[in-house]
Amino acid sequence: MTPAYTKINRNTIDELIAIVGSENVSTDNYEIEGYSSDEMAFSKPHAPEVIVKPVDSASISKLMHFADNKRIPVTPRGAGTGVSGGCIPIFGGILLSLERLNHILEINRDNSTAIVEAGVTLEELHTAVEQQGLYFPIHLGDMSATIGGNIATNAGGMNAVKYGVIRHQVLGLEAVIPNGDIIKTGGQFVKCSTGYDLTQLLTGSEGTLAIITKVILRLNNRMTKREVLFVPFNNLQDAIDSVPDILQLTTTPIGLEFMERSIIEIVEKHLNIELPYHEYEAFLMILMEGESEDEITEYFSAVEMICKNHGAIDATMPNSERAKRRLLNARENFYNALRKFAPVELIDVVVPRNEIAKFVRTVKEISQKYEIPVIVYGHAGDGNVHLHPVCIDMDLNEWQKRLPGLMKEIYHAGSSFGGAISGEHGIGFGKKLYLINEIDQGSLYVMKEIKKAFDPNNILNPGKIFDM
Repeated sequence: MTPAYTKINRNTIDELIAIVGSENVSTDNYEIEGYSSDEMAFSKPHAPEVIVKPVDSASISKLMHFADNKRIPVTPRGAGTGVSGGCIPIFGGILLSLERLNHILEINRDNSTAIVEAGVTLEELHTAVEQQGLYFPIHLGDMSATIGGNIATNAGGMNAVKYGVIRHQVLGLEAVIPNGDIIKTGGQFVKCSTGYDLTQLLTGSEGTLAIITKVILRLNNRMTKREVLFVPFNNLQDAIDSVPDILQLTTTPIGLEFMERSIIEIVEKHLNIELPYHEYEAFLMILMEGESEDEITEYFSAVEMICKNHGAIDATMPNSERAKRRLLNARENFYNALRKFAPVELIDVVVPRNEIAKFVRTVKEISQKYEIPVIVYGHAGDGNVHLHPVCIDMDLNEWQKRLPGLMKEIYHAGSSFGGAISGEHGIGFGKKLYLINEIDQGSLYVMKEIKKAFDPNNILNPGKIFDM
């Protein structure tokens, strides 16, 4: 049932202009079209009635107070790089873009922290932090994503084995809740036992509880050296079987990726490159950092021995920065390459890492049942498996007809192996029908009650994660 929201009229536009200024309000049809979708595959565009681009949290506070009183839906948006429909304004209303809250306010070397506005991109943050000799470890395939958007989905990326996901880097937040109040959580400290941990509650809430405007982030010292080891196997089972032994070494890698031959072939064509050992069936990519080349080489020697004990064919470390960049760039371009290759859907199930191989085998059986190929790769170190059903040699309408059944079975398989339906991309509105089948009713009830407490009028990013 569609909620009873107030439609926007000329008077509404005038009131929004009074709040944020005419230069920050747009009803231009071309611009509205660009804010009607994100990177979610096959999503139907949903146009906002107006786009608002505030420049500070005080303006957002006034805007939210106005929207709450008028019962106007508000959809927050960062860079629009999400793949689950989390920033699509499915009920129209106000599209609240955070792109102009894009200032790095402080980099504090003494506390190893940064304070940034929500619209700062990962790339901008990385550049600024590294100029100060520090390091922010979250690294995604699309570095144009904003910090606020990353926090909204609790983004992970390839460095999660050592550094965790973004919630492990967030120390505090400034946020505007739906009634317009500005709240501040956490601070430039690591330990805190003062009431409920609202920082962590808002992290991963997909813009349904509050609009994040400012963030306090933990920074790290950057290691001197960073290298990659690429290991081919005859089958995925052998590759995955190596992972627990690798992670039992006393040294922890930054990231540990797995991939199959099919995605290697696709990205080679996309980038017009040739990767080493591309004729084999499965691969591990281990990312490691250290203070010296010798330290990393010693670690990689131990990893290579483990992998060969599990049937690895060989192992190679790129012999130049260019070769290393080529390998990493290939991994970062997997999704882009797939999108150019064929119509594709994206699933990001997470399972315990010792269950990855069994889960992938089950997925392949489901794939055969529906006659839809599923390309597999992911983060072996943290169990996040990226699955891409692709439309090859099948009518697109028939593929789309079969797809929901295949996805439902894959999500259920992930749950049956002790996993969850999203490891890092969030639920948005693309996965909410699958969520209600795989989450216990008690947890769903608590989530809905939290949503009601923050947003009793259900105006903030309505229709995402679950229906009220």
